[in-house]
Amino acid sequence: MHLILILALLGVLLFGAALGALSWAEVNPPPVRADSGAVIVLGCQVYPTGNLSPQLELRLRAALDTYRAHPRLMIASGGQGEGEPAPEGKVMRDWLIAQGIPEADVIAECESMNTRQNLEYAKRLLPDDVKRVTVITSDYHLPRALALARDAGLDADGIGSPCRPEIGFWIKNHTREVLAWGKYLALKILPSK
Repeated sequence: MHLILILALLGVLLFGAALGALSWAEVNPPPVRADSGAVIVLGCQVYPTGNLSPQLELRLRAALDTYRAHPRLMIASGGQGEGEPAPEGKVMRDWLIAQGIPEADVIAECESMNTRQNLEYAKRLLPDDVKRVTVITSDYHLPRALALARDAGLDADGIGSPCRPEIGFWIKNHTREVLAWGKYLALKILPSK
């Protein structure tokens, strides 16, 4: 019984430390450099009605602000999840164009089903002369997205859009992100077959 309590306490302490590290990293992202040749916007849920989820709209508004400050190629990356009426990349591209971004400046990547694929598939769409990219996602997701961008061979900085302010949403997404970091690190450490 003591062993179970000790392991549970260690688990809670480890989770708390990981959550603290994530929270620190999301408010202290690396600086965004001016030499980014493209922006990769990571997808998020599209409602069955076709409306953007609040978190996706926050990502797209950050992308729109970034484009207006420094126009460049944008890749809207995301496949079609269960219950979504169209691939996230297409919905995101349509929204960005409706906000005034020229069609030629927005590419939809519509096959990816996770962050690793978002970045790997988006990389394939980059022109050869693009050497650095800016990744836009939610603030809690940005540190791991940048780690995955490095793994994909991208020279990347990033912009984190704010998380929805509701405490339940914050807890759910930060807990999920801590667990995703655990999976990420396990895959880095464990030998692949």
